Formats: sequence, C-alpha cells, structure tokens
Amino acid sequence: MFFLPRGIIPPIVTPFEADGSINYAAYRKMIDFLINNGVHGIFAMGTTGEYYAIGIAEYRRILEETVNQTAGRVPVYAGANHITTRGAIELVKICEGIKVDAVTVLTPMFISQTQDELYAYFKTIAENTSLPIIIYNNKPKTNITVEPDTVARLAELPNIAGIKDSTGDLTNTIEYIRLTRHRSGFHVLMGRDTLIYAGLCHGASGAVATCANIAPRLVADIYDKYMAGDFTAALEAQFDLAPLRIACNMGTFPSAIKESLSLLGMDAGKCMPPIAELADNQKEKLRSILINMKLI
Repeated sequence: MFFLPRGIIPPIVTPFEADGSINYAAYRKMIDFLINNGVHGIFAMGTTGEYYAIGIAEYRRILEETVNQTAGRVPVYAGANHITTRGAIELVKICEGIKVDAVTVLTPMFISQTQDELYAYFKTIAENTSLPIIIYNNKPKTNITVEPDTVARLAELPNIAGIKDSTGDLTNTIEYIRLTRHRSGFHVLMGRDTLIYAGLCHGASGAVATCANIAPRLVADIYDKYMAGDFTAALEAQFDLAPLRIACNMGTFPSAIKESLSLLGMDAGKCMPPIAELADNQKEKLRSILINMKLI
C-alpha cells in the first residue's frame, strides 16, 4: 500500500441548522469553495467538524456527501474516533464501504492509556482495514499523547500512513519526523496552523489546517510556494495567517471558525450546544482581523 498524505487538508466544518440537523446544501458549497481555492484534500468528521455531535446515520451520510461532492478532485480523509477499539473499527468499516481515501484515528479520550495500549489500539485497527490510517495526536484535547518511540513502532506497520500532530509542540513533531524519516510510506502532518512552514522545513508532508476553512488560498500558498522553492513567499503567507489562527483561540473551539465563516457570508451555522457563540467584543475583534487580511 502507498498513500501520500500531503498538502493542505482542511478539517471541514459541519454546518448545522437551528434545529440541529445538518445543512447538506451548505456543506456541499463549502467543499467546492475549499477545492476551488487550492486545498489538497478534504477531511470530514474531524474535531473542527464536531464529530462528537454526530450520530451514526448522519456520520454515514456526511461521508457519502463528501465523497460524492469531492468527486475525485482531491483525496477524502474521514475521522473514525471512538473510545474503544471495537467502536473505532466499526467506524472504519463504514469508511471502507463509502470508499474514502484514508481515515484519521484520534487517541481514545476520557480513559488514560499506556503507550503499549496505544500501540495495540492503532495496530488492531490497522489490521482490520485495508484503508491507510493517519494517527491523530491531539494532547491538548485528550490529555493523551502518542510518544515518538511509539510512533516509530507504528510506522513499521504497512497501512499506518502517517500522523497528524496537533500538540503544538514543534520538538515533538520533529522527533516524529526524525525517527520515521527512513520509512518511505510514513508521513507527518502538522496539526497546528502557526507551524506549517516550520514543519515543512523539517520534512512534514503538509498540514491538517483548521484555518483553511476560512482562508484556503492563503493556507495553500504556504505549501505551494514552499514546494515551488519560493521560501520567502511561503513564510510571508505563514506570517499573514498567524493573526487569524491566534484569534481562533477565542471562545470554545470551533466557535471562532464558524463565526469567521458567517462573516464571510457562508452558511456555517452555529456550533452544537453546549458550545456558545463568541461574545460581541470577540466577534468584533475577529471581524477586524478578517478585514485586515482582506478576506471581507
């Protein structure tokens, strides 16, 4: 198996109606908006997509909508996140049936696993699917991390294709790259938008970038300019993105992402309760940043 996770992959938001149902028409428009602005993949049902608020029937349909609307223009990544190994495998089987290109699997939340348990978790999932697996490490949200030595062990498995590192710890990311750099089928994706350029400099193959929902062309420029050898322009794009990503720390994630999309005139809806909207002063700060970035 060979699958190259590369480029800028937005973890697409899930637009909810006021009654909590999914606005599929708006979702399809978002997919086209992202692809038309140069992203290199679509990642459905990630943390930004509020996967935890989605039932199984909705999960299945939103992945079907993603594959159908993307129509082979870019790869489709799907989140398959569960507390148990059995539950994660059940989600991966749904992904197989819908024919996504790869799945990302978050470390189990709530429970505290040892590194041996994490190794067994990802190994067992990988053994039960033909799909490429992207490990998803998001210690700030789960309080669990996949240590570099564990990642190096997992990288030896044939369909473990990479890891997304959302720790924000560049040293950790670099260790992932250093320890797996001779495994040609394994790739490291940045999971922190402010560190995309730095990750590329150390050998990352791209990024799962939340702010690509809002500014897809700008974020894609970091990668595209870097790959073209225009390092100055890539770094400038990274600097231009920084104020937006820092502002997205306001409120409870991903409320600032959805507010930004609303300010851009996109029907992103609100986050699923109990996540609340930004305060008025936060909305104004976000609007000012988007104006300064010439996004609105």
